[in-house]
Amino acid sequence: MAQSESTNKFRVITYIDGFNLYFGLREQSWRRYMWLDLPTLSRSLLRTDQTLLLTKYFTSRVSGNPGKEQRQSAWLDAISTLPDLSIYWGRFQADRKECKNCHYAAFVPQEKKTDVNIATELLCDAHSDAFDTAVIVSGDADLVPPVAAIRRLFPHKKIVVAFPPCRYSAELALNANASMRIFESYFRKSRLPEKVTLASGAVVTRPPKWA
Repeated sequence: MAQSESTNKFRVITYIDGFNLYFGLREQSWRRYMWLDLPTLSRSLLRTDQTLLLTKYFTSRVSGNPGKEQRQSAWLDAISTLPDLSIYWGRFQADRKECKNCHYAAFVPQEKKTDVNIATELLCDAHSDAFDTAVIVSGDADLVPPVAAIRRLFPHKKIVVAFPPCRYSAELALNANASMRIFESYFRKSRLPEKVTLASGAVVTRPPKWA
């Protein structure tokens, strides 16, 4: 495994599954941690012999709920001020779901492309030798194939899975080099300031629901 010559530390990129993290926090009733500084959270997951190069965040724009749209937009504006953070966009698609008992059908929005986007970035970064260790923040077992592929094709690379609250995949943990859980203490130390000033000079404020 190569080390960064400038820092003499192992290079890390984090890959954060946005909705896996969001719904984990919501199920844990930890809304107060949704006003989150993602690079700070990423750094809290590292060992002392590692350095964070980049945080890659994968998400989609919510729609159909003005309150959720406003909260997400405010937070996305706030994190746009953070260095070494890249956002990768998926989309929502209305999928037809039918009740097995009454056969009532409805269209339910489902997030698309996130796992594909994460897999693509992981494999491209491994191929270009962009990291020594990849930290995946997700509990989605759909990420097992790219993790297994990297372990097979790039055996000197390390894959660590950091499970959000209420999220776990034994298969994903088994295929990674190591796994861990993200406990509340990590989130407590990784909140953004209540008010964040944007490059334009405008100020965004943490939503009251996330206080």
